[in-house]
Amino acid sequence: MFIAQAYRGKNEFWRYLIGSLVIGGAAVIGQLFFVVAIAVKVGFNENGNWDPQNLSKLSSFSETDFMHVFDSNVTLLLLLSSFALGFCALLLVIKHFHHLKLMDVTTTRPKFDWGRAFFAFGMIAVFTIVTTAIDYYFSPEDYQLNFQLVPFLILCVIAILLIPIQTSLEEYIFRGYLMQGFGILAKNKWFPLLMTSVIFGGMHLFNPEVAKLGYIIMVYYIGTGFLLGIMTLMDEGMELSLGFHAGNNLIAALLVTADWTAFQTESILKDISVPSAGFDILIPVLIIYPIFLSILAYRYKWTGWREKLLGNVEEPVNNNADPLITE
Repeated sequence: MFIAQAYRGKNEFWRYLIGSLVIGGAAVIGQLFFVVAIAVKVGFNENGNWDPQNLSKLSSFSETDFMHVFDSNVTLLLLLSSFALGFCALLLVIKHFHHLKLMDVTTTRPKFDWGRAFFAFGMIAVFTIVTTAIDYYFSPEDYQLNFQLVPFLILCVIAILLIPIQTSLEEYIFRGYLMQGFGILAKNKWFPLLMTSVIFGGMHLFNPEVAKLGYIIMVYYIGTGFLLGIMTLMDEGMELSLGFHAGNNLIAALLVTADWTAFQTESILKDISVPSAGFDILIPVLIIYPIFLSILAYRYKWTGWREKLLGNVEEPVNNNADPLITE
């Protein structure tokens, strides 16, 4: 019933195209604050006086240079703040452009199930901490202790407040908003699952990890999109994907950083190994993710996999009827 809840509001596909542009535009405008902040910082000379000629330096800046104008905590704060503006735009689009409630794009349950969100959060958090600890034990030469109490505490505040907004925006766009939009367009389940997963992976194409590890890392990003999409469709709601995505990004930001990742943070450890990717990049997608799904399927008694992942989406007979989903 999750996808078909879009029938409760205005669901013409052109609305989803325009809505996506509005949400994306708001996020881009949010990033301008980061650009302006960098320009202001660079524009002042060593004596603290404004010198417009200093702005010419920006033309020769690499991506790494931009990320190191401020310390890592300020950079993270400025980057994540743009997602807050994007999330506000999402709320406005859902309410005023589609005439839907946020819960219509969130879950089929009467209210948000925090237990599901916290379970998925804990599942990926425990997995990340345990596997990192094991890797650190067997390969300590690959890590450098990066912990500094005050910067780490500042990181905790920024990350706990803003990373869930960043991950929630991505989940609402791909597993909620576009999942329903593509589902209403195609009248089935497999097409929105495929499209949102591929687009989600494609959004990471310009991450620095891709430049370092090669395009094979895209298998991981697209596979993660499929994992989160399957969670949403099988569970008829986004609680699991919201919790999982927040747990993944938050624990990663607090636990390990590296010079070649999208976010450099004041984390506990720093990965100083030479980055490489091969067949091992497939292990999460082919082995770990199916285990996660099996755990969730057992806990939440999932049934009807074929219907929920490949079934058709039918419009209710009348506006007051419950949405129908059939094979």
